[in-house]
Amino acid sequence: MSRKLQQAAALAVAVMMVFTITNASGAFAQDDILETEQVAPAPLAQADTAEAAVRFVAQEVVQELPQAPQPADAATLPQLIASIPVEGKLSKDLHCLASAIYFEARGEELMGQLAVGEVIVNRAESGKFPASYCGVVYQRSQFSFVKGGRIPSINTSSSAWHNAQALAMIAHEGLWDSPVQDALFFHAAYVNPSWGRTRVARVDNHIFYR
Repeated sequence: MSRKLQQAAALAVAVMMVFTITNASGAFAQDDILETEQVAPAPLAQADTAEAAVRFVAQEVVQELPQAPQPADAATLPQLIASIPVEGKLSKDLHCLASAIYFEARGEELMGQLAVGEVIVNRAESGKFPASYCGVVYQRSQFSFVKGGRIPSINTSSSAWHNAQALAMIAHEGLWDSPVQDALFFHAAYVNPSWGRTRVARVDNHIFYR
């Protein structure tokens, strides 16, 4: 082989070696770049940033619902009656209860009126009488003020009716302790029926039994 041919062959071999090494180094460098790009954190998008901000802004606020007005604390029964709002129309059952208090005991002391109301409440809850106040009041031969299945007219502007309404609410809600406890019957003190029932208490002009 001539000298020129030998030099040309050597030059060709050298070029091939340089090309191979250059390609190999480029592949490793690309892997390093890819590896670096995978490790680097991607910037948060604007929506993601807003969501993160909302997530940690504040704790949930719960607003309490307003409570229904309650009667004021009272040291005496008259004070409690004065604190009960009676404006507006009573429910049918409460009207029956207030009517019984009004007609049976409006001339009694307030505790005596409440005791009469307690008997009607006790009857409605006993399971032995009608389960509503009106059912108890309208039951035949139980209350003499009920005439022909009707309650007489009431002087609704009187203080006696105001007290009867308040006492009906007090008896219904159990807002004041009554000495008659679980009594289911009562009669005027001037009569002496032979009932054979257990006497509970006398309050003003009525005697109460269970």
